[in-house]
Amino acid sequence: MTLHAVPLDLDEANALVDRLHRHHAPVQGHRFSIGAIDDDGQLHGAVIVGLTVSRAYPTRDVLEVSRLVSDGTRNVCSLLYAAAARAGAALGYTRIQTYILGDESGVSLRAAGWTCEGAAGGGQWKHTDGKPRRTDQPTGVKGRWSKALGSRPALASVAPAEVAADALFEIGHVA
Repeated sequence: MTLHAVPLDLDEANALVDRLHRHHAPVQGHRFSIGAIDDDGQLHGAVIVGLTVSRAYPTRDVLEVSRLVSDGTRNVCSLLYAAAARAGAALGYTRIQTYILGDESGVSLRAAGWTCEGAAGGGQWKHTDGKPRRTDQPTGVKGRWSKALGSRPALASVAPAEVAADALFEIGHVA
């Protein structure tokens, strides 16, 4: 069977997460989602990619796989991890990462060229608003995996008000 990567809307990807994911609920937002279909158009898996949860990573540079789900079809997960990395690189991101449970092997990530960075996270903490961490999802130590996507110059910082004023001046609306 040949598999193909296709773009998915968030609601399509979340429907598959809702139906097949072992321990996570659908997500609220994303940058993009990709599905894996066969030659008959049957959907076998989905990856949802968004911004990083950690504030330690710059959102303009780093993407995070927040959900990956498969019906068990061979090679779906590695195809989706590789497609997510290619899409992220094409959009100008410099790194993509994900977290997996401690009892998961990471074989699909390794097959897609990702690198294990070791143990990360786990435990209980409070959010900045004082609410405790959700406990309806696994809270144990996870493994962090990543892939470098390339480098590029940093974007020069420009205040939005300056951009708007300059644009209006150039088209003759401001004297």
